[in-house]
Amino acid sequence: MTNQLRSASSGTSRTGGRLSGHMYESIKARLLQGDVPANGRLSVEALRAEFGVSKQPVMEALRLLAADGLVEILPQIGCVVSTYSASEVEDFFHMFAGLEGAVAGVAARRCTPAALAELDAVSRQIRALATNPDPDIRSLEYLTLNRDFHERIHRMAGSRIIADTSRRMWDLSDFLINTAGVSQPMATSVDDRQDDHDRIREALASGDPDTAKTQMENHILETVELLHGRASTSA
Repeated sequence: MTNQLRSASSGTSRTGGRLSGHMYESIKARLLQGDVPANGRLSVEALRAEFGVSKQPVMEALRLLAADGLVEILPQIGCVVSTYSASEVEDFFHMFAGLEGAVAGVAARRCTPAALAELDAVSRQIRALATNPDPDIRSLEYLTLNRDFHERIHRMAGSRIIADTSRRMWDLSDFLINTAGVSQPMATSVDDRQDDHDRIREALASGDPDTAKTQMENHILETVELLHGRASTSA
């Protein structure tokens, strides 16, 4: 089960209703995994029929997804999956890198042996994933495990404000990666990405906030280069 689906309770609290929360989390999971392409339409009637609900919880879920930047509700057209330009994607990852770098710096000051052990457990899963022969599994499961890795760093930082702010940023990051028009974007880079994780881990273990910040920023910014490189190859 993906991290997006595991967070269903957050959707419930945001909507104020369990049904709307379930709709929000279910549709969001599809969007984050790239099941609906950028600029693809989401039919309210089709969703209403699929889930066996009235129009109201569907519209409430779509409004929340629009607030997250994942869809747009357009007059006379309906609901479409958000589309971002290459420059907008690059701008986002520069901003995201700054945030995650700051989180890593805080985490380095608060790192404990127990927290490192949890981080290492996720790292072992990522290394094992690199040997999986199925590129679809490597690409999709990497994003799930990668998010788990970074969430454990957020826990080291020990701030609810950081966790809440970062959740939406990670949602948008996964969305942009999986709607970039690049097939299996992470399938061939699992080992390289884990090498980045290892460098971040060493900085955390050393209690070195400056290096942790720098390594994290580099790791996030490499996502832009990865997507640009894959897009050029596909073209």
